[in-house]
Parts: sequence; structure tokens; C-alpha cells
Amino acid sequence: MAAAYPAFRPVADHAILVEFGDTIGHAVHDEVLRLDAALSPSSVPGFLEAVPAYVNILVRFDPLVSDHAVVEAALRHLIAAPGNAPRAGREREVRVCYDAELAPDLTRVAEAAGMEPEAVIAAHLAGDYRVYMYGFAPGYAYLAGVPEPIRLPRKTAPVRDVAAGSVLIAGPQCLVTTFVMPTGWWIIGRSPTRILDGGEGDRPFLFDVGDTARFTRIDRATFEAEAAR
Repeated sequence: MAAAYPAFRPVADHAILVEFGDTIGHAVHDEVLRLDAALSPSSVPGFLEAVPAYVNILVRFDPLVSDHAVVEAALRHLIAAPGNAPRAGREREVRVCYDAELAPDLTRVAEAAGMEPEAVIAAHLAGDYRVYMYGFAPGYAYLAGVPEPIRLPRKTAPVRDVAAGSVLIAGPQCLVTTFVMPTGWWIIGRSPTRILDGGEGDRPFLFDVGDTARFTRIDRATFEAEAAR
């Protein structure tokens, strides 16, 4: 029997996880964003914060003010209410250099996909990318929208000391690292674009969940100049 969505799952005594599906895609994520935009202390008693992800959203509340039953009822009302619209995302440019030294896995991705490296680059640049969630590190924004021909499963073993700014792909997902860290994803380029502390005003990150990303190609000299700023 197919699962019924939305599904509401209690988390400890202070949160509810609302699930809208089990497959990454814009339609399901639109439902996540629509609920996220409608949440506030006035719409959900005791509301504290929300953490949107690919197919679900964690809603935290003050257990001294509310409980799971009250919050779930409020969430169901918001989901059913007509006219709720997700926050309009903004398009963000991410500049990327695909020079061989900065893209150690580009040739392997091309071989696995049965393509030339330039065709892999063209496919990556043509992707329809949206910011779906933030991960375990500051500024670690998970994008989905990698074109089907270059979707590869993760590596069987991770690699250590991957440089900040590395452009990674795995399956339908893409991200840009913000620190030196290990990864089991495929490294196909490097970006000088500031993701961490690249926001505006009091926003610490370049991206908000729901934004779109457009990758543009730069040469090695431009990369070096922009990375040195």
C-alpha cells in the first residue's frame, strides 16, 4: 500500500516531522516550502523554528506552550488552507573552473557516463539546480538537478582533505564545499564563489533554501584571481 502524505511523525517532546513524499523533486519540495513560508508563532502555537529538507520539514515548538496534537492540528490547517505560496527564491550564480588539476574526478565521471569530459561539463552547466536543504557543515547547501546522463552513485570509499570550493556531484545532487573535508562524491571542478559569509545583511550564506543556482564556467586564470580576493 502506498504511503499517505502528508505524514506527521512526533520527534521527542518538542517537534514534528512533516513528510510530503519519498522522492526528490520540485513538486514535493514546493509543498515543503509552502508550509515553511506559512509557519509562525501566530499560525502554530509555541512555534520556535523549522528545518526544511528534501521531502520533509522539521517543526520545533515549545513543549511548555503546546504539544504534538495541537501543533499537528495547526499544521494540517495550514497545509489545507488555499492560497499559501512558497517564498520566491532567487537565482544565485556559482562560478566554476573545470581545469584538470581542480577537477580530479572529471575524467572518471566522463568514462563512467560514456561521454567526453567537455560533454560532462556541458551537462553540468545545463542542470536545473535548486537549493533543497543545508547539511552537516556551515554553508553546506545541497542542490538537486544534476542531469540524468551524469548521475553517478557515490564512490565506494571517501577521499580525505578535499579543498573548500570543490564542486561535487552524486546521483541527482550537487554541492560546493565550504571547508576542507572528506567526501565520497565526485569532484568535477572548483569554485571561487563565496558560499559561506557570502550572504547579504545578517544572512551568513549565499543560498537560502528554495533559491536556484546557475553554474557558469571560468578559466584557471579567472579562478586564481577571484580566489585570491
